[in-house]
Amino acid sequence: MTPLPRSRFANIGRSQEVGRVLLLAGLGVPALCWLFSVTGCSKVRPEEPTVSVETASVEKQTLERTVTAEAILFPLQQSALVPKVSAPVKAFYVKRGSRVRKGQLLAVLENRDLAAAAQENKGAYNQAEAAYETTTAASLPEEIQKAKLDADVAKETLDATQKVYDSRQELYKQGALPRKDLDQASVNLVQARSQYDIAEKHLNSLMAVGKQQELKSAAGQLESAKGKYLGAQAQLSYSEIRSPIDGVVTDRPLYPGEMAAVGTPLITVMDISQVIARAHIPQDQPALLKIGDKATITVTGTDKPVAAKVTVVSPALDPNSTTVEVWIQAKNPGQQMRPGASVQVSMLSHTVPDALVVPASAILTAPDGGTSVMVVGSDNRAHQKAVKTGIKHVDDIQIVEGVAEGEEVVASGAYGLPDNTKVTVERGKQSSQLPEKPPGKEKEKEKEKDER
Repeated sequence: MTPLPRSRFANIGRSQEVGRVLLLAGLGVPALCWLFSVTGCSKVRPEEPTVSVETASVEKQTLERTVTAEAILFPLQQSALVPKVSAPVKAFYVKRGSRVRKGQLLAVLENRDLAAAAQENKGAYNQAEAAYETTTAASLPEEIQKAKLDADVAKETLDATQKVYDSRQELYKQGALPRKDLDQASVNLVQARSQYDIAEKHLNSLMAVGKQQELKSAAGQLESAKGKYLGAQAQLSYSEIRSPIDGVVTDRPLYPGEMAAVGTPLITVMDISQVIARAHIPQDQPALLKIGDKATITVTGTDKPVAAKVTVVSPALDPNSTTVEVWIQAKNPGQQMRPGASVQVSMLSHTVPDALVVPASAILTAPDGGTSVMVVGSDNRAHQKAVKTGIKHVDDIQIVEGVAEGEEVVASGAYGLPDNTKVTVERGKQSSQLPEKPPGKEKEKEKEKDER
């Protein structure tokens, strides 16, 4: 079968197509774009990315400067009762958890030997007391009696000599007695008076010395007996264990019949009507505190703080930790706070009224220590502003200068955010965008950029 001849118009068409391709290639890319303009080839600008952030308003608040620390609870008072004598426990009258009053009898040790010793010493004391009373009222000793007798004889001699002298003086006046006899009577009177004075002084001396010595000896024996008796009474009292404070029994390690030893606590009593939280704070913070400052104590695991106050700020550093110990005291009516528990304490140093406050998370810190925030303007863009910060309280921080009340700062998402970034504001679960400029003006600006 003979093939049909090809049409001459086929080559003509192919030549025309090749010509078009060569022509377009010679004209270049602009011609291509012009050629395909009717099919949509035009310049397309990518949209500017938008970053989603959370903001917070700069507000005025009353801000509190606080010092916070971890602390351990201690009782207001504590007494570990240690026996002063070693003896078996005769009886306990309390157990752990028992509430006791000051002076209440808690336990008794075996004390029969102590009671017997006290009774014996009491008898000796009574004897010494009787001897002292007898000595006080006793008659004079023999030596004193002899001296008194001599004094009495001298007195009688003096009286007799005085009568003789008086009689001879009368006779001398009448002329019936010579002068020498009167003079002799006068000499005898002087001698008798001298003898009497000597005897009287001797008697007084013996009475003073002898009586004093006897009384002193008797008094010494009485005091010695009294001391032994009181010592025995004290030993007997040591067998009775009494509470020195109001409180609760927190420990009683022994059982009746076991040996209580000197130096080993027998019963522990704590007063937990109030508790003391002891905290250690850095050495630059005690200057912010003073006794009487308000504080709170929060027990670990709870969110309800208890009102308290600062009662002690140690004047010295702990040599081991170079920290300062602070005591915070609080009432414990329900006794929910237990000694030994870990707590969080917050101590109020001072209050700043009308402070400009932002979330602490909004603060950006530069390597050189400078601080700034990202402020969202009405153009929906974040602008970085340098700020000066003040005191920090929990999650808030004071802005001393740099922003004004009512401005919106980026509270979350500011880290690494470039200045003048377009943002979308989120507030909690709701999402909103700050008012934009009129769309007409935006389109005009876009058109001007395209023309350029």
